[in-house]
Amino acid sequence: MTISSQAAALPASAAPHAPAAPESRPHLDHKPGRLTALLFFGLMLAGLIFTAYSLISDMHDAGTVMTTWLPFGLLGLALLIALGFEFVNGFHDTANAVATVIYTHSLPPNAAVILSGCFNFLGVLLSSGAVAFGIISLLPVELILQVGSGSGFAMVFALLIAAIVWNLGTWWLGLPASSSHTLIGSIIGVGIANALMHGRDGTSGVDWAQATKVGYSLLLSPLVGFGCAALLLLLLRAIVKNPKLYSEPKGKAPPPWWIRGLLILTCSGVSFAHGSNDGQKGMGLIMLILVGTLPMAYALNRAMPADQVAQFVAVAQVTRQELVKIAPAAAPADARKTLSDYVRTKEAGTDLLPALAQVTGEIGTQVKANGTLAQVPAAAVGNVRNDMYLTSEAIRLIEKNDVGHLDADAKTNLKEFKKQIDSATRFIPLWVKIAVAIALGLGTMVGWKRIVVTVGEKIGKTHLTYAQGASAEVVAMLTIGAADMYGLPVSTTHVLSSGVAGTMAANKSGLQWSTIRSLLMAWVLTLPSAILLSGSLYWLFSHLT
Repeated sequence: MTISSQAAALPASAAPHAPAAPESRPHLDHKPGRLTALLFFGLMLAGLIFTAYSLISDMHDAGTVMTTWLPFGLLGLALLIALGFEFVNGFHDTANAVATVIYTHSLPPNAAVILSGCFNFLGVLLSSGAVAFGIISLLPVELILQVGSGSGFAMVFALLIAAIVWNLGTWWLGLPASSSHTLIGSIIGVGIANALMHGRDGTSGVDWAQATKVGYSLLLSPLVGFGCAALLLLLLRAIVKNPKLYSEPKGKAPPPWWIRGLLILTCSGVSFAHGSNDGQKGMGLIMLILVGTLPMAYALNRAMPADQVAQFVAVAQVTRQELVKIAPAAAPADARKTLSDYVRTKEAGTDLLPALAQVTGEIGTQVKANGTLAQVPAAAVGNVRNDMYLTSEAIRLIEKNDVGHLDADAKTNLKEFKKQIDSATRFIPLWVKIAVAIALGLGTMVGWKRIVVTVGEKIGKTHLTYAQGASAEVVAMLTIGAADMYGLPVSTTHVLSSGVAGTMAANKSGLQWSTIRSLLMAWVLTLPSAILLSGSLYWLFSHLT
């Protein structure tokens, strides 16, 4: 693809890009060899075969009986769409890591994207899984409890397709928008549509505390990237006096070894962090799909050892006794509905703790009667898992909002019981991690040129220097690391792109404001567009199913 065709991806006013001498511009049009293409498609085919084999093996081990092909056909389609989302996420977000190493000639383009793909792959495999289930908690509780129903499939299809469509659209325009914000916007859209379709206020279907955090990060992350990268570049100028670092590359010569090593290191770090964070979102949605369609195999952690199950039962009994002591009133007639309403509305009534005590006791009794989670009857698996989910979410919100002003012992018991429940329900099979890692890693290696050209050439009016590339990349790596540590929804895409702009401003290189306006417009429109698209798709799919 020629640079003129890529420039056409932006509005006419944004098409002219930073002047770069032909000898210093990286060669981006190198076609992969036949062997590379064979390895790429071979890995993709192997990943699909491995996924199908693992799925069938788990079904066989769990004794799943196939009575109709329809749910399994929907399962296969949903899995393909979820893996497709991770594939698109890969090539949409590759520029976060590779643009600076390519435009500073630290690595050839193909080597850079292969390195990024490998570290994305490792990031997914070594991830904890905490983010995977955090994304699920944003979904409407009634849809999570009935994910295997028509409405559940409509939810999954709507939010994934909406996220893919927006990601593809912004990629086609060469705009580095945030995949995380796109997915969160899609989830909000489904929540609003679901509430309106059930006659409730649309705001009741959304976790607005989380949505507000996303809104703040959407506003602040570009400012953080811009300011911190600019300050880092100025600090580097004050400390390191080598003039070569602050001028554009001459020809294809790589930078000095130490800054080249730093750029490669930060490229690897950003790629690893991207895989460990964004890869988990796909994992969480895949597990939601598996729990809804194959509860016998995936609703409960069948691999939990018997001694841990005995501990689970003991903690459940102690927690129930503690809750009864604190709230001795009789439990409501429908304790599960009380918990479900609380998780949905966050409004605690006087019957909340008695309801939690009753469901906690019933969970312990059901698990004790079967000895191990693997022995829970097929007909009861879904209900036991739903009880555990409601209890875990209720405890999380009770702790967060300090409901009942519980003493230290009660809080300790609740926290330990939640830990036991999460170990029984919040698990990710190795094959799911491998499938997502392959999809994200392979996606990283294709389609990267559009956004890389925007970041490398169309933000500033001059070619990216070594010091600018290092400053933007270091800020992106440290920011996403801090965001993971504190659970903040910061967009690496926003930080990296605005970081490049910050270094251009600090270097007095000048900015291409037509491109900056296009980027800001895409960032501002991501959430409302994803909300509108996913909500409309959910309404359509709900009527079809």
